[in-house]
Amino acid sequence: MGALLTERLAASEEIKQVIAIDERRGECAAAQWHILDVRDPAIAEKLRGADVVVHLALDLDLETDAAARTAYNVRGTQTVLTAAAAAGVHRVVLCTSAMVYGALPDNELPLSEDAELRATAEATGVGDLLEIERLARRAPRAHPGLNVTVVRPAVLVGGTDTALTRYFESPRLLVVAGSRPAWQFCHVEDLCSALEYAVVEKVEGELAVGCDGWLEQEEVEELSGIRRMELPSAVALGAAARLHRIGLTPSPAGDLAYTMYPWVVSGSRLHDAGWRPQWTNEEVLAELLEEVAGRHTVAGRRLGRKDATAAGAAGATVALLGAAAVVRRARKARRRV
Repeated sequence: MGALLTERLAASEEIKQVIAIDERRGECAAAQWHILDVRDPAIAEKLRGADVVVHLALDLDLETDAAARTAYNVRGTQTVLTAAAAAGVHRVVLCTSAMVYGALPDNELPLSEDAELRATAEATGVGDLLEIERLARRAPRAHPGLNVTVVRPAVLVGGTDTALTRYFESPRLLVVAGSRPAWQFCHVEDLCSALEYAVVEKVEGELAVGCDGWLEQEEVEELSGIRRMELPSAVALGAAARLHRIGLTPSPAGDLAYTMYPWVVSGSRLHDAGWRPQWTNEEVLAELLEEVAGRHTVAGRRLGRKDATAAGAAGATVALLGAAAVVRRARKARRRV
């Protein structure tokens, strides 16, 4: 995402110069590069003279240690906001996720940008995103004159690897009985164009971005050609929690909520400013399916080819319904020790 945005801003006639800061040099020759850890306070000196800072250095990798991930994400954002204020930057653009609204059965379809942030820290990285949102709201009070814009994309697709993109790597699409999923995607190219709107000050505040409308679960199944596997809520959530607790899967049970209940956003502020997505939900889903082709994931854990063949088409069912047996075996082993 950072590489795409750097190229886009460097090509814009509305932007005089792009300064790019990363731990390694990127490929955009038109940008002025500085190699620096985003948590280094020395970043303030590199920001002097900049009008706008876009902070995209987030670690949301499923395999990263949770404590290390939080330390990087939260401290990085704190450092950038403080450094930007010290350098006289007047606007910082942050990118979180529409996941901060929470996936709840009583969510409106779609949610407005002003909807309450009702997410909890139970899903991967969402606790970090909520803390970043709090930092964004406090920053203008702590640093008068600093404007902070927050962009919240729907399910991000385009070179991404998340619990939500891995959902489509399973042999069956897990559907929790009684749930009401609604799928809305956001292609990284559309996110970058929305970020550009924020950079050139066509829009500000808290912004949600995604494709227009949403897809019902039945539409997703029809378009993907992947059949569903329906499980009772207690079985699905309980098994997911046990598998994660004993370290067999990277995704906590909280990730399941985002496949159960709607968290679709309207994107009205961007639309009012003249922005429109170039991708439809159907097109983004097709690209996602192409990206994950050949990958095999069961209960959030990516398998090698040999494991996937052994798991077969019923692998997800076996993994979830067999979780209790796995836990029992683990407990017996501990007792023997």
